[in-house]
Amino acid sequence: MAELKTKATEVKVADFIAAVSDETRRADAGAVCAMMQRLTGEAPRMWGPSIIGFGSYRYTYESGHSGEMCRIGFSPRKAELVLYVLDANADQGDLLARLGKHKSGKGCLYIKKLADVEADVLEEIVRAKIDRMDAAYPA
Repeated sequence: MAELKTKATEVKVADFIAAVSDETRRADAGAVCAMMQRLTGEAPRMWGPSIIGFGSYRYTYESGHSGEMCRIGFSPRKAELVLYVLDANADQGDLLARLGKHKSGKGCLYIKKLADVEADVLEEIVRAKIDRMDAAYPA
């Protein structure tokens, strides 16, 4: 089985954020990092080359594939912030409708800039993900 690319690293989160070239994206990354740290009570850690994650959990799929990943996280990508806070099985339509300008995928929320979204609704979405992770993968 191939080795997982996305695993915890020793790269300093502050250094990674400081290297984000776009000023708005860098500031937004700092704000999201502070919010997720406050809500999780966990220190941020780099996962792979570009994901800032909080906490960790072990998983095993029906196929037998297993690994470890951050419980919640985000990445300040070139085009947008990617927050790993959605679940395909969760009913999040109401929250997403109130969030503001965004795109979403199965597990990802894509935001161009934090000024485009309602901060309190984003916090609700993050808290809900933390609660689902706590229920599915108790510490």
